[in-house]
Amino acid sequence: MAATTTRVPAERLRRQLHLVFGAWGMPEDQAKAVVDVMTETDLRGVDSHGISMLPLYDRLRREGKVVAAPDVKVVREAPVTALVDAANGLGHYAAVRAMSLAIEKAKANGMAAVGVFNSNHYGPAGYYALMAAAAGLIGMSFTNVWNSAVVPTRSRVAMFGTNPIAFAAPAGRNPAFCLDMATSTVAIGKLRVAYLNEKPIPAGWVTDADGQPITDARIAHETRLLTPVGGLPEMSSHKGYGLGAMVEILCAMLTGAWYAPTKARKAPDDPMFNIGHFFFAIDPTAFRDPGDFEADVDDMIDALRAAEPADPALPVLVHGDPERANHVERSRNGIPMPRALLDEIRDVARMNNVAFVLDGSA
Repeated sequence: MAATTTRVPAERLRRQLHLVFGAWGMPEDQAKAVVDVMTETDLRGVDSHGISMLPLYDRLRREGKVVAAPDVKVVREAPVTALVDAANGLGHYAAVRAMSLAIEKAKANGMAAVGVFNSNHYGPAGYYALMAAAAGLIGMSFTNVWNSAVVPTRSRVAMFGTNPIAFAAPAGRNPAFCLDMATSTVAIGKLRVAYLNEKPIPAGWVTDADGQPITDARIAHETRLLTPVGGLPEMSSHKGYGLGAMVEILCAMLTGAWYAPTKARKAPDDPMFNIGHFFFAIDPTAFRDPGDFEADVDDMIDALRAAEPADPALPVLVHGDPERANHVERSRNGIPMPRALLDEIRDVARMNNVAFVLDGSA
C-alpha cells in the first residue's frame, strides 16, 4: 500500500526552509539562493533533490561536514574562466554564483567555464543549466558527489557517484530545452522517494554485489549499488560508465575537488567532502545571427512533438516537458509530501527550535 501524502503549498515549504536555515545562522543572501533552488526543484517534480534532502543537510551540519555560513569566493579568474571556493557550505549558493559568473563572462566573450570546489550537494543540475537558458545562452552543469554508489561495467565495487549532466538551450516561441540526467540508471534520491512512499523499484536500477537485480526499495537504499546508464553490459552500460568518468574529470580533477575512492588515501584526516561542480555557458550569437539559433531550436522541438507516437495515448515529449507540467500542477495544488518525510522535517524543526509549518498549524 502506498504511503499517505499531503499537499503542501510552495510558500509554506519556502517558509519552513527559511526558518531552518535562519536557525543555522545562514546569511540571508545564501539562504534565499538555497531556498529558491530547493523550492523550484519540488515544484518541478524532482522530489529526490528538494526538501527531502533537508534531514541529510541538517545531519551533515551537526556533524561539522557542512558550514552554515561559508565565505564563498572566487580564487582564480581569467576572461573566460573562474574557480570558486564554496568554503564547505551547501552547494546551491556557490553554484548560483558560479553559473551567474559564467553567464556574465559568456555574454562578454562568447563562452565561459567556471569550476567550484570545497562544495557539497547542490540540488538538481538542471536548475543551473536553465539559468543560462533564461539569459539566452546554452548552459551546461555537472557535479560529482562524495559517496560512490555506481558500479562501473564489470565491477563489483561502486566507483562513481550518480554524477549528473544537465544541458539547457533557449528557444524562441517554445520553452527552453532541458536535459537533466544522472549518469547512473537512476538517482539515489529516487530510491529514497520510493522507500518513503513504500513502493518497489524496477529491476535494473540496483544490483547486489553479484550483479543480481534488487527491487525492494528499502534494501536497495541500503545497498546503493546503482548501475550506470544502460544498466547491463549487454545494454551498453559502458556508455553510462564513460559519462560518469567524464563528469568526475571535469568536476574533481579539473577543479581540485576530491574523487571519492581516492580521498581516504589522499586526505584521510579531512572530514569535509570537497565536492566539485563545473558550469559552461555559450552565447549563440558568437556563432549565429541573433534569433537564428533559437528559431532552429524551435523547429527541432516542433518536429519532435509532431512525431507520430508509437502509442497514441503517449505523445512524444521534449526534455523539460514533464517538469514544466509538474510546475503548473503543483503551483496550483501544492507539493505532495509523504507522511514519512513530513515526520522527518518535523524532527528537523524541533532540533533547530523553530516552528513546523508544513501542516499549516503555524
